[in-house]
Amino acid sequence: MRLDVFSPSVRSARLELLSDRDHYDRLIAKAVASTSVSLWIATANVKDMHVEAPVGSSARARGRYISLLDTFASFVRRGVEIRILHAAPPSRAFRATLAKLPILKPPQFEMRLCPRVHMKMIAVDGTYLYLGSANFTGAGLGAKGEGRRNFEMGIATDDDVLLDRTQERFDAIWSGRMCAGCRLRSVCPAPLDGVSTLAAE
Repeated sequence: MRLDVFSPSVRSARLELLSDRDHYDRLIAKAVASTSVSLWIATANVKDMHVEAPVGSSARARGRYISLLDTFASFVRRGVEIRILHAAPPSRAFRATLAKLPILKPPQFEMRLCPRVHMKMIAVDGTYLYLGSANFTGAGLGAKGEGRRNFEMGIATDDDVLLDRTQERFDAIWSGRMCAGCRLRSVCPAPLDGVSTLAAE
């Protein structure tokens, strides 16, 4: 696919189209499951998502599904950094599961809320990028059954330029650099420039 958005010179980027169930099979069960360093997620909505238990586990043998937060807890135990940037408060079920996993806490696991976030992005280890329509929910990321999941579409890539640009944008919001000029600051529950300042102290 040809891209000429970022500079006058034309360059090529390798892209894979994901739709519907692909989000679960290729993005969640394959790419996200292989996270070893960092996982950055941007989403409007956050809900508790259940996925197949890890291969080789007794839970998998019994056909059980587990919360993806349990998987995140195993990542954190291995030193993985997880950031979730979201626009609305997480669902009640998500908060209940999170409360049962005290290991999911800063600095390795952190969530920050910005009401203006509507982008959907997942960056795995700084080497794999998803951009598309899917929120971080079971219906959005294909974990629901046929006839119940959303109709979603997005692209996945390992292109370093796209990864750099999207992670730079994510970090600008995450660190509060976008807050000063925000016209919704007066109604924001917790501007991120204040959160970032506290984190740095």
